[in-house]
Amino acid sequence: MDITQRRISRIARGAAHFTTRVMRQAGVGASELDIILAVRCHPGITQAEICQHLEIDKGAAARQLSRLEAKGYVRRESNPADRRSRLLYATPKADALKNSKARVEELFYEWLTQPLSEGEKAELSRLLEVLAQRCRQERQAGFANVERLLAHSQEEK
Repeated sequence: MDITQRRISRIARGAAHFTTRVMRQAGVGASELDIILAVRCHPGITQAEICQHLEIDKGAAARQLSRLEAKGYVRRESNPADRRSRLLYATPKADALKNSKARVEELFYEWLTQPLSEGEKAELSRLLEVLAQRCRQERQAGFANVERLLAHSQEEK
């Protein structure tokens, strides 16, 4: 039984929807934002690595990277190890966008938790940290426990 009744997913989708709407007003779409974040997290990443990391095709990545470069969010440099590829780096404009996205999310969650008392906010924060740690550990383990649970539930059907 899902005691969360998928509320965590619904809240996250609501925050993402609002953030995407604000970012779109800044001229950046959701898929472009994914690329910016990948480049920010992995400075010097190649286009091929972005395709693999985000599971997108070469053509889509090339178009989005060209747009992001034209908008001033990404810069390309020659790859000294492979002349056929270029290394990608985020610009200061991309860093500012990341900060504004984080601020939009922060404001959304501040608004969302406004009806809670300070004690309730602290308890919610503590409980979410417990769940976040468990999620992080399971992801690092390759989701082995959840996959076993899934396989077991499918056997029962």
